[in-house]
Amino acid sequence: MRTTDQPDTIRPIASHLSLHLNREWLDDLKSRHDRNGPWDDWTMFQLALEAERSRLVSTFDELQCLAHLPGLTPLPHQLDTARKVLNQMRGRAILADEVGLGKTIEAGLILKEYMIRGLVQKALILVPASLVLQWVRELNQKFSIPAVAQKKHYMWEQYDVVVASIDTAKRDPHREIVVNQEYDMLIVDEAHKLKNRKTTNYQFVSLLRKKYCLLLTATPIQNDMKELYNLITMLKPGQLGGQNSFQSNFVFSKRTPKNEDKLQQELSKVMIRNRRSEGHVEFTKRLVKNIPLTLSPEEQALYDGVTDFVRGRYQEAQGVGNLGSLLSLVTLQREVCSSRDAVFVTLVNLFKKTAEDSPVRAKIWELVETIRGIKANTKAEKTLELIEAIGDKTIVFTEYRASQEYLLKFFKEHNIIAVPYRGGMNRGKKDWMMDLFRNRGQVLVATEAGGEGINLQFCHHIINFDLPWNPMRVEQRIGRVHRLGQANDVKIYNLSTEGTIEQHILSLLHEKINMFEMVIGGLDTILERFEKSTQLETSLFKVIMESSGKDEIRSRLDQLGQTFQEMKRQVEQESDARPPIGAILDAVGSTIPLQREGR
Repeated sequence: MRTTDQPDTIRPIASHLSLHLNREWLDDLKSRHDRNGPWDDWTMFQLALEAERSRLVSTFDELQCLAHLPGLTPLPHQLDTARKVLNQMRGRAILADEVGLGKTIEAGLILKEYMIRGLVQKALILVPASLVLQWVRELNQKFSIPAVAQKKHYMWEQYDVVVASIDTAKRDPHREIVVNQEYDMLIVDEAHKLKNRKTTNYQFVSLLRKKYCLLLTATPIQNDMKELYNLITMLKPGQLGGQNSFQSNFVFSKRTPKNEDKLQQELSKVMIRNRRSEGHVEFTKRLVKNIPLTLSPEEQALYDGVTDFVRGRYQEAQGVGNLGSLLSLVTLQREVCSSRDAVFVTLVNLFKKTAEDSPVRAKIWELVETIRGIKANTKAEKTLELIEAIGDKTIVFTEYRASQEYLLKFFKEHNIIAVPYRGGMNRGKKDWMMDLFRNRGQVLVATEAGGEGINLQFCHHIINFDLPWNPMRVEQRIGRVHRLGQANDVKIYNLSTEGTIEQHILSLLHEKINMFEMVIGGLDTILERFEKSTQLETSLFKVIMESSGKDEIRSRLDQLGQTFQEMKRQVEQESDARPPIGAILDAVGSTIPLQREGR
């Protein structure tokens, strides 16, 4: 403390440090006291005092941000996660909750907390391009964080909280600007895309200067334990030692760890994983209804014609040992199950590419003429009937742009307000379509690419106009509505046409794989093994092309279903024996309450 015989302005503290005292406020107060004024307005003083009190951090352990979020009620596991990142992990963590448990909310809580404490001002959030607007909206509406979507290069420097796609940020002219910034906090969504340190994404993010860092991913490891090491090294270099040390101490094989207890202890210092099975959240039910349809004679003739055409091209390719065009044949077979419009576009393009003297050209044109004779659309009519019966907001998923365009026109003719959503739209248009659906439209007609990453909890009806051959893509569709915040049971209607491969695909998904009853946390691991051993979509195509009839198709699909069940048993057995890395990751989450109670 300064004594009365010391100078008013400077007091030497040490040879390298001086304390400067500003007494101007005291002189001003004394002058006002002597003259009895002028005094500031009492109401303004009270407001200023209230503002200062609101910024006061009375305790470090408790979250201050909750008083500033009147419109948000975080779940207990989200609050636990935010506290642990703040108190134990010092702002650097991997948020590895299973899908649907609200990692975005957790990241928003942590960011808001650090901003209120004055520890974060400038933040960068890198997310997939399809999620940029969703992140901006959630940060602004739920957390009152003034985030902006990066559009022009000057925005990197002029705004404090910027949300951008990693693909944009790493490209010139943006790259140099971003790398030269100093960020108080970096958040990376879908961080498993950084798992390979040789990729440009990994190298770019490693260059960014950040004080705090959050990596969000439900799958911090997929194929190799090196992926986990790379993520943690990016977050906290040296946490798991050097790569050789990590390999010798913790790796038994690519997917199987050793010294599990020690590895779990190290992971718990940087990673938080909440699981659905721990009962953090009670999700609503899935009510699945499969709707078989009988095609009109004209539609069935088109399906049979296309299938015969594709089978002929497949057999010819096999005969000459050239299956290079297999993908286009698979596409054609899948499109004919969707709609005449989808297959028409592909047939016309194929016709243009075929040599004029080729006999194949005449067969293609014959199929085009068959399409011209089809006047009705059995699937579209059933979809309209369902929508009218539902009488509420409904999402109709299709895989093909041509089917989407037909449905939009068909619904308009029947006075149904429907809006499109697809991958080719820019961010602004996607946001506009979502607002139209939320506020005015009854139906959203979405393609596969358009349905990635969007949150549609305000809707709980899904119609699968056509079914993907990959079960994970079906799950991703359902995950748009069956997620955290959904208050209603989700009703799923699967259309399938009898006498086509769709009928068999639905049987495989529903009866053999039990896809609709499984949660994504268990489904993804099993399907990864399944895909590696069978290459599902190619296998399904070969079943159609090589089978002599419906009975053989059914028999071979039964074999695929048995293969899936065997993969499922293998995964379960591994969890009971030497723990695979998935079990180690899940164990990390279960340590959180124990640590909190032991403090």
